[in-house]
Amino acid sequence: MGQLTSKRNRSSSGVLPQVHSDTIDEGPPRYSHHFNGSGQPQDGNHQIPRMSIVSAMSSSVGQQGSKIELDKSSIYRTIDKVPKLEHYSNTLPHKQAKIRPSLAALRKAFNESEAPNGTTDSGISSEAGNEETEDLNKKAPVKLGWVVGVQIRCMLNIWGVIMFLRLSWITAQAGILLTWLMVALSVTVTITTVLAISAIATNGKTVSGGPYFMVSRSLGPEIGGAIGLIFAIANALSSALNAVGFAEVVRDLMMSFGTTMANPDNIVRIVGVITMTLLLLISLAGMEWESKTQMLFFVALMISFIGYTVGTIIPKSLVKQSQGIFGYNGDIFVANLVPDWRGPDGNFFQMFAIFFPATNGILTGVNISGDLKDPSVGIPKGTLLAVFWTTLSYLALPITVGACVLRDASGNITDKIMTNSTGPCVGLACNLGWNFTDCIETQSCQYGLSNSLQVLGQISANFYLITLGVFAASLSSALSYLVSAPKIFQSLCRDNIYPYIGFFEKGYGRSDEPLRAYVLTYVICIAFVCIAKLDIIAALISNFFLCSYVLINFTCFHASITNSPGWRPSFKYYNNWLQKATGKLGILSAGRYLQHGFVLLCLLSGVEDHVKNYRPQCIVLTGPPNQRPALVDFVGSFTKRTSLMICGDIIMEEERQIQPHITTDGLVKWLNKRKVRSFYTPFVADSLRVGTRNLLQASGLGKLKPNTLVLGFKSNWRDNSVETLEDYVRTIYDTFDSNYSICILRMMDGLDAFDQFDCEVNQGFESDEANREGISDKGDIDQVKTVFQNDQGKKNIDVYWVADDGGLTLLVPYLLTRRKRWHKCKVRVFIVGDEENMDERRKEMLDLLKRFRLDFHEVIVMTDTEKRPHSRNLNRFLDSVAPFRLYDEQKESASVQDMRHNAPWKISDKEFEFFKPKSERKVRLNEIIRRNSQNAAILLVTLPVPHSDCPSALYMAWLNALTCGLHCPALLIRGNQENVLTYYCE
Repeated sequence: MGQLTSKRNRSSSGVLPQVHSDTIDEGPPRYSHHFNGSGQPQDGNHQIPRMSIVSAMSSSVGQQGSKIELDKSSIYRTIDKVPKLEHYSNTLPHKQAKIRPSLAALRKAFNESEAPNGTTDSGISSEAGNEETEDLNKKAPVKLGWVVGVQIRCMLNIWGVIMFLRLSWITAQAGILLTWLMVALSVTVTITTVLAISAIATNGKTVSGGPYFMVSRSLGPEIGGAIGLIFAIANALSSALNAVGFAEVVRDLMMSFGTTMANPDNIVRIVGVITMTLLLLISLAGMEWESKTQMLFFVALMISFIGYTVGTIIPKSLVKQSQGIFGYNGDIFVANLVPDWRGPDGNFFQMFAIFFPATNGILTGVNISGDLKDPSVGIPKGTLLAVFWTTLSYLALPITVGACVLRDASGNITDKIMTNSTGPCVGLACNLGWNFTDCIETQSCQYGLSNSLQVLGQISANFYLITLGVFAASLSSALSYLVSAPKIFQSLCRDNIYPYIGFFEKGYGRSDEPLRAYVLTYVICIAFVCIAKLDIIAALISNFFLCSYVLINFTCFHASITNSPGWRPSFKYYNNWLQKATGKLGILSAGRYLQHGFVLLCLLSGVEDHVKNYRPQCIVLTGPPNQRPALVDFVGSFTKRTSLMICGDIIMEEERQIQPHITTDGLVKWLNKRKVRSFYTPFVADSLRVGTRNLLQASGLGKLKPNTLVLGFKSNWRDNSVETLEDYVRTIYDTFDSNYSICILRMMDGLDAFDQFDCEVNQGFESDEANREGISDKGDIDQVKTVFQNDQGKKNIDVYWVADDGGLTLLVPYLLTRRKRWHKCKVRVFIVGDEENMDERRKEMLDLLKRFRLDFHEVIVMTDTEKRPHSRNLNRFLDSVAPFRLYDEQKESASVQDMRHNAPWKISDKEFEFFKPKSERKVRLNEIIRRNSQNAAILLVTLPVPHSDCPSALYMAWLNALTCGLHCPALLIRGNQENVLTYYCE
């Protein structure tokens, strides 16, 4: 449709239920909740049962019952099903999904594929009902919400021994301002990873395996396998690290009580082994007990924080003051704002290196993604809130401790300045009534921010409350990592990436607990606990986690930059350029491009086809592309920089002799000038059907090959010769039989921009140049403007998804809305339903669209598709097929045989009567479309798949009936019945 079409007066305003075409005499329909009319559907004379029983009896534990699932059929065919959630769950490991009929089943002759009762041999799984019965007998596993499963778990891991034992010392060294800068830098690094992992986690339903599962499903097993092994070991080491930290605190407490010991490291080893054993027993008890234990640790931490906060407010005793601890004081706060570096390692980067591991723990909730009720909601929400609250605490602690505690103090109560004292006094303490000059000058002070690592305990209302917090932080982190590592390793084993580790994939119980992997992780932890050196273990952990963060961010970057249609995260607040390159690498030579292209194509040949990598790779039957610019512009709108587009030109032998030859270079220049990323492939053949068949078989290279045929609607199908019509329709049939997807674009004024002889411009297009010189070899023909080059504004994209084709009908409008000209358009999805299940059908479809992350929020349930079409429209359809009917029942048998022999394309009376209900439904659907979608930017309608013995003229009349009378572009589209959308991150 060109500019003239957009200026044309419409007969309908496009309001959904209220506006009706003047050719339809019927009561208002009831479409979902948008209209509350009382009109009931009128039964036509030719209707098939709308519901068919697909599952029978099912039982549950303790009682017997029956369950009848009503599986709704498409308005086109009995075996052609409407879209259902179950059709898209086959990507989940170890789960058998219900399948839709294949193209081969839909193309079978009607006397073979459809029985009178509607049953089929379409290959729909007969085990689906049994699986549902088995699922009812299984108890649901324990699933955690986002608060307990993500937020609290992450907060417990971020709050650790560094906060309790090192943050006050870092504040003394760097000052409050630079400590805040360290916190800001650390949070910037972690928040980037959190945003990336949130986007990855919401790009489909995530099962067990955490970051390994997400990275491996995005970047493949090569990188995913490496990160899975590294991350599992990193979690095991983190558990050992926290156990050793806990053991060191216990050892120090024992020494403070006067306990003598020959080898302090042995105490660390003994306490560490006992601790890991107790934590293992808690983990083996299951996620429910582990979560309860984590809640106890969280309560202990909150008590510790309350004790610290109260300690900063209450008046300080002389003992506290001798340790440099006072109440909130402005002079102390100002003095501690600036740094005071001490010692050989006293510098910003050394302090930052010590602090940065404190921000680890952001992936704790992701690690147990399989145990979360809703990972796509829980991971972003819980992790971001955990980072928010822990960041506030890390910013508040330097302020509170820096405003209350001096850097140096002796701890000697005799240093209190008497009223009659006249001796020298150095430092801020002099103004507060204390003289710490001796210890400051001799650098022998034992207390204060710069000297004591237990300042938080000393300032707290009770010293042992901070000790309780240290215990809770270290034990909770050790327990979380001990639970995370086995689950990651279990997922790694189930993918069979590494040999000889399949033994550890087995799960037990209703929560599929990896008990064998628990034991393996325990052994690894014990081995590192026996090292008994915190610094050695910590050096390894930082590298492992940094590698994980880099790969997570690269995964998000790679998925975004490749414009993969499968990358549809519902979490939008991420920036794919946080790893942007610093400069260009220069222009490579043509030979280098060829070499790289060859290498990449060879690598691509070894990659298996997968739903998450699906892209519509299109062969477009444009003829010379400049003859059908609308077809070129439309396909380029959703393939540009995303997928393959080939403009196919079938040149007939006789046309080659009559018409001037148009060089390939000239048409390629035309495409480049139009900024269309497409190849041009001319092919000489005796007919359209033969040429298209050869193009389908020969186009592409390796895995880079087409999977979708796009062609224009043959508007003059009734005026052309029968051979030409037969050739066109059989081309469509061959496409179905080749298991290709297919799109047919129809515009009111046609697709041809120029007449081949006088080069007049179609009134549906506009030329950008005044001078038209005709077609030339130089490719400088007028660049006529089409509607697909305009900004579509806030118009609707209407999708009539009346049969489940695998999702291509939804994927194409989604790809369109990713373009600048279409991104303001609102996509409306029309589905088939009954008044009795109208709300349920709408809810199911909204749930399916939500799982697909397509951002289509409006669903309209068509409840009046079974009404008989208006007689005026039905008569128009009958008139269109009348010249192609045989009328054999009105003639003698001998004459009929001669007619069938001489005109095999004609429609017999028997065929016409059999297909009459299907014909009426297509006329009825067109009435609904014209009523609701006249003002749409474009509408997409599921293309019916014909029987193999359906007459060509009748099928062409169906296509004409579906799209006649429309003023907007219409796309008849059909996937090849294989999934192109998935809601699992698989």
